[in-house]
Amino acid sequence: MVQTSPESNTDTQDVHISATAARASRMWAVVFAACAGQFLVVLDVSVVNTALPSMRTDLGLSAVGLQWVVNAYSIAFAGFMLLGGRAGDLFGRKRMFLVGLGLVTAASLAGGLAQEGWQLLAARAGQGLGAAVLSPSTLALLTSAVPEGAARARAIATWTAVGAGGGAAGGLVGGVLTDSLSWRWTLLINVPIGALVMVLGALWLTESRAGNGRRLDLPGAVLVTGGLATFAYGIVQTEQKGWTAPATLVLLAAGLTLLGAFLAVEARAKAPLMPLKLFRVRSVSAANAAMFTNGSAMFCMWFFMTLYAQNVLDYSPLAAGLALMPSSVSVIVGSKLAPRLMPVLGARNVAVLGALVAAAGFAWQSTMDAQGSYVTDILLPGILMMLGGGLAATPLAALATAGAAPGDAGLVSGLINTSRTMGGALGLAVLSTVAAARTGGATDPEALTAGYALAFRTGTGVLLGGVVLMLLWMPAADRSTDGRPSKG
Repeated sequence: MVQTSPESNTDTQDVHISATAARASRMWAVVFAACAGQFLVVLDVSVVNTALPSMRTDLGLSAVGLQWVVNAYSIAFAGFMLLGGRAGDLFGRKRMFLVGLGLVTAASLAGGLAQEGWQLLAARAGQGLGAAVLSPSTLALLTSAVPEGAARARAIATWTAVGAGGGAAGGLVGGVLTDSLSWRWTLLINVPIGALVMVLGALWLTESRAGNGRRLDLPGAVLVTGGLATFAYGIVQTEQKGWTAPATLVLLAAGLTLLGAFLAVEARAKAPLMPLKLFRVRSVSAANAAMFTNGSAMFCMWFFMTLYAQNVLDYSPLAAGLALMPSSVSVIVGSKLAPRLMPVLGARNVAVLGALVAAAGFAWQSTMDAQGSYVTDILLPGILMMLGGGLAATPLAALATAGAAPGDAGLVSGLINTSRTMGGALGLAVLSTVAAARTGGATDPEALTAGYALAFRTGTGVLLGGVVLMLLWMPAADRSTDGRPSKG
């Protein structure tokens, strides 16, 4: 019988502990890189808002052209998201992460150096395309690197908080850069950050894929990209032409037709871009529907709050960004609090709680007036809205990714991001129309406040509708498994 010395056992234990520590370090390095990429994606949605007047003066953009500085990014982002997610599954998530980040960085450089309006718009579309490739890969890399359970819930909470923080910080970062340097730096700031994250990603990330020799479903890719982009274009047209204009209706109908054709193709394809069986998993389908509904209200919060602060209360762009910073902190708090509550209450109940808290904030915000004070008309309702948004987003992302096979990680990541983006685009178009109808073309503070207030009241109803949807459709959770869906 071979005797093992105590020293040998100690050495073995030390090696085991060292290997475990190395795996944990690499895992959180992946989380850091994924979060950094997601921060850039979300930051680019909002960072240009405070720079728009300077862009218009410098490049001679029209009012319509100015809107397209925002819309060119959003349409490309929404249209290519599912394609970007599946490309990561088939060709490698690390590879697509680096490709997407490279596109965002190069397009940011081109936009920052633009000398004509069309060059800036093309660069913004390039940023959106890069973001559509990059964003699904960030969540897919994260969920592939972190085992399902409490650790993954914490990682997703961090990813959600960083993304939400990027959106919230966009106004402040844009205001600081525009006031102190130039509007160009709202784009050029991405170049050094993007280059650094690319180096870290190349060093830290390990390749993962689930292609198994499959080819990309090109007919499905063309149909879904064309359908989403056309539908998103139709949505943004409503801000200029209204919902009943023939041009708007044709675009919306064409987008829906292309998406219908996509579903028909996917039902028959041997290797579909998006296996329809995914939607048989209740957690995936219900979480995406809830993310779409919640996103349609939550996305508008920053837009209307910034307009209220600047157009009614006469805040400067920088002051408006600073005024919303407590809300930025609260969304991070909500995102980090959610994984602590999920094992106790269950993921569905935490998402419902978050939506109810956000709805309370929306209802409070809808009572604002033209002589409002910072504390009662911006600070406190803003904290409630964003705290609830952070609480809801983390369990919804966890539910949407937990129910899918590992080979579909990129796809479900792209799907949940598409649901949030399309919900936000549709919600902004609808609530902007609601506010404009109430304002009736008037520009005095009282009329503007009445329009914004009606938009927030409508958003309250949308969030409460999302609560009903989650309670009726989303599967109950098993509290013993960190809030994940039970198998029953």
